[in-house]
Amino acid sequence: MDLNQLSILIVEDNLHFRNLIRTILGALGVPRIEEARDGAEAIEVLRGFPADVAILDWKMDGVDGIELVRRIRTSEDSPNRFLPLIMVTGYTESSLIRSAHDAGVNDFLAKPISAKSLWSRISSVIETPRPFIQTTEYFGPDRRREGLPFKGKCRRKQAPVFITVPGSEASH
Repeated sequence: MDLNQLSILIVEDNLHFRNLIRTILGALGVPRIEEARDGAEAIEVLRGFPADVAILDWKMDGVDGIELVRRIRTSEDSPNRFLPLIMVTGYTESSLIRSAHDAGVNDFLAKPISAKSLWSRISSVIETPRPFIQTTEYFGPDRRREGLPFKGKCRRKQAPVFITVPGSEASH
């Protein structure tokens, strides 16, 4: 995938890691990159910057990554509820990854990162977007990786409504 048409927002409170991500994105050919130091600043940046993808840290001072995901996905004044979100963090316990997906991230990337791993996640969320679903408890990309019906005690209480992501060819 060629990344030279993308606009990407980096949300990270650590200046050195923000610079690292910016450098990698620049080397991958991303022409438009904006930055924010926390989730509150990210919302303001998104009001004037039509990002194609946001790469966000989990743990930040101020509004952290999970709260930012929730605001983007559920807030009435969200700049883009369908924005592809990639959570980048050093916290890789399965319960934390599940929390990130439950909040509505599209993909997850563990630190340390490489140019290849970052390119792979960006490519995945752009080229093969998962359909979005709406239930009473959740709005975001379908958390299931395959289209198989789920059976078990954690089955959804309500049948989801599948929503076409604006600009994608996928629809349900």
